[in-house]
Amino acid sequence: MKSQLNLKKALITLVFVIIGTAVFAQTGKISGKVSDKKTGETLIGVTVKIAGSTKGAATDVEGKYLIGGIASGKYTIEASYVGYTTKAIVDVEVKNGASTVVDLILEESNATQKLNEVVVTGQMSRETETSIMLNQKNSAEIKQGIGIQELSRKGVSDVEEGLTKITGITKVDGRGLFVRGLEDRYNNLLINGLAVPSNNPFKKIIPLDVFPTDIVSVLETYKTFNSSLYGDFAGGTFNIVTSKGEKAQTKINIGTSFTSNSNLKRFLKSKDAGSFSDFLGFPGTDRELPKILGNVPASYTLSSSEALSQFGSGFDVEDGKAPLNTSFGILHTQKFNLDNQRSWQYLISLNTDNNFQIREGVDRFFNTAQGIYDNNLYTTRYRFSTNSSLLGALNYKSERLNLSFNTFYLKSTENMIQDQLGYTNSQATVTNSFIRLNQLTNSDFLNSQLFANYKLTKDNRHSVRAGVSYSKTKFELPDRKSFKGSRIDESTTSVSYSGNSIVRQYMDFDGSFYASGLAEYNWRFGNDDITKAHKLSLGYNGSFSKMESNFRFLISQNLASNNVIFNTDQPDTKFTSELSSGNFSYREGSNATYKARMQEGVNAGYGDLALKLGEKTDLNAGIRFEQSQRITRYRNSGSFDAPFEKIIKDNFDILPSLNFKYALNDKANFRVSASKTLTKPVIMEAFPLEFVNPDATIENGNPNVINSKNYNLDVKYELFPTDKEMIAVTGFAKYLDSPIERLFLQSAGSGGLSITYNNSKKAVLYGAELEFLLQLSRVSESLSDFSVGFNTSLMVTETTIDKIKNSSETAAIGNDNTRRLQGASPWLINADIKYETAFSKKWKNTMTLAYNVYGERIYAVGTNGLDHYYEKPFGKLDFIWNNKISDKWDVKFGVENILNPLYKVELGDKSTVNIVENDLTVKDFKRGVGFSLNLGYTF
Repeated sequence: MKSQLNLKKALITLVFVIIGTAVFAQTGKISGKVSDKKTGETLIGVTVKIAGSTKGAATDVEGKYLIGGIASGKYTIEASYVGYTTKAIVDVEVKNGASTVVDLILEESNATQKLNEVVVTGQMSRETETSIMLNQKNSAEIKQGIGIQELSRKGVSDVEEGLTKITGITKVDGRGLFVRGLEDRYNNLLINGLAVPSNNPFKKIIPLDVFPTDIVSVLETYKTFNSSLYGDFAGGTFNIVTSKGEKAQTKINIGTSFTSNSNLKRFLKSKDAGSFSDFLGFPGTDRELPKILGNVPASYTLSSSEALSQFGSGFDVEDGKAPLNTSFGILHTQKFNLDNQRSWQYLISLNTDNNFQIREGVDRFFNTAQGIYDNNLYTTRYRFSTNSSLLGALNYKSERLNLSFNTFYLKSTENMIQDQLGYTNSQATVTNSFIRLNQLTNSDFLNSQLFANYKLTKDNRHSVRAGVSYSKTKFELPDRKSFKGSRIDESTTSVSYSGNSIVRQYMDFDGSFYASGLAEYNWRFGNDDITKAHKLSLGYNGSFSKMESNFRFLISQNLASNNVIFNTDQPDTKFTSELSSGNFSYREGSNATYKARMQEGVNAGYGDLALKLGEKTDLNAGIRFEQSQRITRYRNSGSFDAPFEKIIKDNFDILPSLNFKYALNDKANFRVSASKTLTKPVIMEAFPLEFVNPDATIENGNPNVINSKNYNLDVKYELFPTDKEMIAVTGFAKYLDSPIERLFLQSAGSGGLSITYNNSKKAVLYGAELEFLLQLSRVSESLSDFSVGFNTSLMVTETTIDKIKNSSETAAIGNDNTRRLQGASPWLINADIKYETAFSKKWKNTMTLAYNVYGERIYAVGTNGLDHYYEKPFGKLDFIWNNKISDKWDVKFGVENILNPLYKVELGDKSTVNIVENDLTVKDFKRGVGFSLNLGYTF
């Protein structure tokens, strides 16, 4: 099976490489520039095409165009532009391997000349693929983007999926985005250039799959640093530019999807999650901590009547079938044009979706002393999740002022039933140990932004921009309960009241305040043509946040009986009887560590100088002075009255950046970028919270984790054969001082698994990226409707550990103090083939086949004699068919994860302790094949 999977991967990769190589076959091209007859100025955004075909191009900021991949012959060239008379040039001859130059001069139409009050200005929408590629070409720093047009064409429904279409970015289920093989902790997120917090303490940035693409204008990705970006930067900084509503429209989307191993299958759901409000993601307050327990925990045992009356939820589950997943969205925009080049527009977007997911597979960890499984469980998870979003945007624009206000609310819920069957605590002969977890997760994110851009002078030589953002987040487990015992048969379980066998947990993580802001002055100088002027930027940006956690739990207390036997899915009737009889109750087991606080602040001033050193050379040099502070307050186990321990991490960093671009010709650039940046820990990686799971795994933050310092170098060559094509090769290197990494440790005393974090001594990584986007008309004119995209990253990493600081790891690696960097993939591949055509004048469609795969990486660092835990390669093949049927209807059909490979985490085979087990798999599951259908109607 493994060899067949590898063969599939190899064949798919080979197909893309062969196609990529073939595109260099000889064809001809037509190029030139377009200008205004009266003024002689070049025109931007003119459509130039071959008559009778879809092959064409738009002129760039210099008025130049290029149409490539043309078979030899004679053609008629047409140029059209708003307010100008369409012009045609006949009998333009094209020869293989040659470039035919055709300059065009357009004349204003008579209708336009009569409208003396109307000013026609050429401007390309920044959302188009051509505009985004042009921006990438002309930008001084290395950045990439994807706009709403391309997202729609590829059938992408959320921001996270959209960013995977950018070179070197992959997503890992439940763990966010990996840039150049580096995991989530190395990324940062901005919305409209302003910093925002994560709504999940276990993630560095907001899970981007909750952002629907309807609210997006452009997704920008920075892989190299410039001084206006926050210093927390190593993998990439994502900037979500929200939509403002460029035209008046109302659009409704409805969708449904089916996953082969989830929908219409047996599905367990909490009985307390069956209401219509739960279906929409608003579960209410019935499942929260009982009021009788107060705000401060104590070793309080509930009386029989209290135990019967204080809980708003029980342990019962409903056994049914998962329905189809559904989604609904409505978008309304309106634009009003006023006099004196003023306008204002608004946008309202509402989206909601729900998803039913079943995952099953092994879930294990090892006993380091004996070399056997400590836990060997088969886990089945039933997840019912919802996402809802509401965005409101207002934008006012005049000749000199652009004022924007955005506010959006995101809400996500997940009801999960998890069953684990097997053995625990190394008791391999007792294979009927059973754990049932019934959990509700709820997260909220509220953000409001006000942003202004003002031209101090009419010619925009002096301008300022400023913005403020306020956010409030909440991540909570308002109802997390579990029982563990022995499964007697398929429907019956026996549980002992002792040994914490019945547990109720309540966790709140309250991001009560997060504010960020920026202010920047820009001066363009040194050239009469403002597009070729130098630019000096001076600015400030920063953020401040406060957060607090509250983690309470209750455990079963035996009073007059030691155990109980009940129906596994309907235990509440039996529990009620036992509580009424006084056989058991609940006692609060929270300790003094239940509450912790953290506040963080960043203040930074920066300067950036962009110099035009000639027609071909751009130099962008900047420096950032960033002061940051993290204050953590917590108590150790012990007295509830003890004063809070306080850890203060103060940092002051000087972060220089240099970006150099040399235009080798009109179509090719050579770039160099160098910078110093930081990597800050994910909240939970540095937060003193002990998160306990029923299977004895514990996640511990480490408040002593420090920021790592990163030294980055990128060298890139890029070629833009046409306005729709690009070829690029990038070499990159990074030196990480004190990188943060995930470790698996044996829990003291309990024998369970502890997941924690620490700094290693240093890490070095270097690699290369290859990417291209090309039209297959280069192979044959009959393939003119096809294009191919391919990108790959290859990376070598080496981490050096501190043998004293990382003493637990030393036992696993022996005398060697180096290894690969945790979380980094040595290689990854993204590839897609696109077919774009029209069945009729009103029916246009695009089909895309996309594949991505990443190489084996260290999931967690091994300790105490165990080798590392490796995340094995996982390939994903998707098909998207997007149809535009008339001006009103859109239809999207997708097939996701067609190959349905096995996701697997495995212990390496180089442990220094004797491993008795033959199977080293510690986690595996299959996602299933997904089918989706979405209908959109525009009024």
